[in-house]
Amino acid sequence: MTAWLISLEGTGDGHRLALALALLAAFLHALFGALQKGRHDPWLSRAAIDASYGLIAAPLALFLVPWPEPHMWLIFAGAVVIHAGYKYAQAMTYSRGAFTVVYPVVRGTGPLFAVIGAGLIFGERFSAGQWAGVMVLLSGIFGLAIYNLRHLTVGRETLKPALALAVLTGAFVALYTTYDAYGIRATADPFTFLAWFFFLDGFFLPILTRRRWRQVPSSDLVPLLQRGLIGAVVAFFSFGAIMLATRLDKVGEAAVLRETSTVFAALIGWLVLGERVGRHRLALMALIAAGAVIVEMAG
Repeated sequence: MTAWLISLEGTGDGHRLALALALLAAFLHALFGALQKGRHDPWLSRAAIDASYGLIAAPLALFLVPWPEPHMWLIFAGAVVIHAGYKYAQAMTYSRGAFTVVYPVVRGTGPLFAVIGAGLIFGERFSAGQWAGVMVLLSGIFGLAIYNLRHLTVGRETLKPALALAVLTGAFVALYTTYDAYGIRATADPFTFLAWFFFLDGFFLPILTRRRWRQVPSSDLVPLLQRGLIGAVVAFFSFGAIMLATRLDKVGEAAVLRETSTVFAALIGWLVLGERVGRHRLALMALIAAGAVIVEMAG
């Protein structure tokens, strides 16, 4: 499978597969976000997910995929540090602001910074039509945040620091997207990068939250671990899909298309969680989808 994927790099078939992988990552990222909501402490929910995917990835990294080349260890160290910063900023954001307000801000700033970063690092250039699509998509995402903000009734006293942290988290999203795209291109086998990343990345949050685990009631432990296992499977396919997309095709386009996760998140909230959407949110979701289509068609 590795040889087949590498043969598609820079081809029309590779572009189409990258498009499908980016959209799959968008849907799974929305599902991943929904798994972190609920009655459990979000720090512990994410720690359970990380521990699960670290344990699952261990035999894959150690025994199945080719071992990383020597130069990859420094790249992995950088990836672990960047993702640790992202997770910490994300947790601080969600603990201070309403999810429906800060999530669109995080996902809106991420692709904008990623497109700029892809231009600086990989020499990618967006056409005027693609930039117009980015602006349409961002107007829908930030419009959704503003709409939710206007209808927010609780937690307004911590909203300013939450929004500042949301922008910081979006910057981390862009940083890890471009850095990991560099990492997955730096090794001969992309699955080596994915397996070792999940293995190494699985340690940080479980260690950071070790004291919180002592306060978990025994009745919550099994549900938390079950959520962690399900989330780990979703994370494998979500992160794996977007990383393979960045290896097959342009990093900036993949980053923009992934942010249609905001649409999928709203649909999951409506269809699964029973949340109201309304015509205004539907119109903003249509803007996000239209922006993604413009970016793709103008490319």
